[in-house]
Amino acid sequence: MQSGNEGTELLKTTGLTKVFGEVKACNGIDLSIAPGEIHALLGENGAGKSTLVKMMFGVLDPSEGEILWKGQPVRIGSPGEARRLGIGMVFQHFSLFEALTAAENIALVLEEKTPIHKIAETARQLSVDYGLPLDPNAMVGDLSVGERQRIEIIRCLLQKPDLIILDEPTSVLTPQEANKMFETLERLKAEGKSILYISHRLDEVKRLCDTATVLRHGKVVRHCVPRDETPSSLANMMVGSDVETVKREGAAPEFGKPLIEIRNLQRPPATPFSIPLRGIDLTVRAGEIIGIAGVAGNGQGEFFEAISGEAVQKSPDVITLNGEKCGTRGISGRRLLGVGFVPEERLGHGAVPSLPLSENMLLSRHQTDRKTMLGAFGYIRNAAVKAASQRVISEMDVRKTAEDPEASALSGGNLQKYLIGRELDRQPSVMIVDQPTWGVDAGAAARIRKALIALARSGSAVLVISQDLDELFEISDSIAVMHDGRLSEPVPIAEATYEKIGLLMGGAEPGHMAFEGVKEEAGA
Repeated sequence: MQSGNEGTELLKTTGLTKVFGEVKACNGIDLSIAPGEIHALLGENGAGKSTLVKMMFGVLDPSEGEILWKGQPVRIGSPGEARRLGIGMVFQHFSLFEALTAAENIALVLEEKTPIHKIAETARQLSVDYGLPLDPNAMVGDLSVGERQRIEIIRCLLQKPDLIILDEPTSVLTPQEANKMFETLERLKAEGKSILYISHRLDEVKRLCDTATVLRHGKVVRHCVPRDETPSSLANMMVGSDVETVKREGAAPEFGKPLIEIRNLQRPPATPFSIPLRGIDLTVRAGEIIGIAGVAGNGQGEFFEAISGEAVQKSPDVITLNGEKCGTRGISGRRLLGVGFVPEERLGHGAVPSLPLSENMLLSRHQTDRKTMLGAFGYIRNAAVKAASQRVISEMDVRKTAEDPEASALSGGNLQKYLIGRELDRQPSVMIVDQPTWGVDAGAAARIRKALIALARSGSAVLVISQDLDELFEISDSIAVMHDGRLSEPVPIAEATYEKIGLLMGGAEPGHMAFEGVKEEAGA
């Protein structure tokens, strides 16, 4: 089955191939997108999706094959040429300058010279119209990942493209924001715009997309109509086998002693755009997983920095990890207590993009594994470092194109598997993860979630910050909500509902009438 309508394609690829060394990242891809179509591009991490759309957007040159735009062969030599043709793209890894404001970043891709205040006004209005709250005068370096994605989406829409390529557009949105995004995409479709939609959230693919192309190992393995499939059958097409379901086996265990204790955590805003933390109290016990939900930009990033030691406290009593008061200790000091950390941003925060995986391993383990990875006088034991790296690669099924590639050479999902595995390999007694499966395919997400559950069941305390409510309901023993720098009391999973958590995410107090109504309904 060939997707699209023959002769009416907006964009068509024939035999599109991209070779890196001896690896064919894309191998003879045939794909067509019709006007006014929302077309899903599916595949597990490393299947070739990112390589394919980078060729469509002029970031990469094809090794073989052809791209036709409105029936005419084209060579798209740069993103600027793609935008002039009418192709816009929102990347999964953002292309924003942190030292500039949102409006200034938007201005960089606009060919017409427009006063910055006009750009800011237009961006602000678009953000309101599309339900994507954004301050165009905010510095990008002060914004959360979710807020940065809003800039990318608004920047793309300002260019009025005929084809919009969206790479994991809802991965950092709340369900309410995602629903608003779907309304926006349906409106664009009704206007005749086409959308190439890359997502690992198969429920939304089924709901939103007209057609789908499935890639596996760089080749097209299937074209289908998502509405005729189930999320399970779509996942099976992607991975070539059944995807394991994630379950917290058996009854809830008896939790042990507190391993994470946070008492009256206060943090003033580090910048004019930061969220202050206000009197946060939290306890996570041995064997327990507590999930932190919340709309992006409500203090989750500041909270992670405080727990990880990137931002230290004035008193050691504020944070106790694994029985040790450590509020004044930095990251290495807290790692030495048996604590593992995985930040939200993979490239630049979790890993140095230009360094190979083994050297990224050393950067996070040079203190905790000093005896095994460093010899006399500080010499690096390369064999031990590389062995640890390869162990993680094997355990987490990290797909790569070289023996020890640079971190930036991995797809987002494969790098995430590596970063999670790097921490799990130490068997930490405390694990703190921010957005564990952002941009990760169904199979990899299941692997990561099962690993976190297994770690907790082995007796570790696990704290998961995530904007994916499905994920939190799947793995958590309790869910707390971050709103405006405050943290709610954890809600036991047996009492939690999407409505109840959604109200807390919107700022409702537990005594609020709507919240109590949901509580009574859940109890009934």
